[in-house]
Amino acid sequence: MKIADVRSTAFAMPLTNPAYPRGPYRFYNREFIVITYRTDRAALEAVVPEPLEIDEPIVKYEFIRMPDSTGFGDYTETGQVIPVTYKGEKGAYVHAMYLDDDAPIAGGRELWGFPKKLASPKIEHDGDVIVCTLRYGKALCVSASVGYKHRILEAAPIAQSLTQPNFLLKIIPHVDGSPRVLELVRYYMTDIVMKGAWASPAAIDLYSHVACDVARLPVREVISAVHFSADLTLALGEVVFDYLAPDGA
Repeated sequence: MKIADVRSTAFAMPLTNPAYPRGPYRFYNREFIVITYRTDRAALEAVVPEPLEIDEPIVKYEFIRMPDSTGFGDYTETGQVIPVTYKGEKGAYVHAMYLDDDAPIAGGRELWGFPKKLASPKIEHDGDVIVCTLRYGKALCVSASVGYKHRILEAAPIAQSLTQPNFLLKIIPHVDGSPRVLELVRYYMTDIVMKGAWASPAAIDLYSHVACDVARLPVREVISAVHFSADLTLALGEVVFDYLAPDGA
């Protein structure tokens, strides 16, 4: 393959058989279960990178079922998202994500900088509750239960919340192991079509694990739980801060 051909065709690894296709990436009937809980401020300060700022010691623990996503297929994902501000703009920092499908792991890490790792999240209906679990190998790392659609919510405020900016720390090492890319990335979800939203009581337990450290942000109090479904597009990102540049620009 000629040098010019490499330059014109390369967008993902491997060169001749990429792990994922080019976007855009549209998700249909994407189901969210989001448990908001209070944690320790010191624990948040230890994981949220500047120049992001923390308001309240709050974490949103998310289980997301994605049965129909262009390019990435059918998979389930879970993780912790932290409300933050950046230059006065409210948004969310994606701290940890665990999922069961190779293509969105590769694409998420390489394109945006999503902190994705391979694991086994599950969303299962059990009578009048929804049971959500995360296993890393054989170990149980998260166990949550949510009442089944106890109260219908107005969809518009949730749709509006989905339009807020989200932030990621993208890290790509150089061949010598030093960071070659170290950037704060901002991305948005767009073209949102809500299918329904509900509030319910919830309980969640996090268990310590060396390779799946969700318990680093302990649960002190469950504040709320929402369950909703939507179609949406995951837009590509933009770099807002470069940690390797002297002034971050």
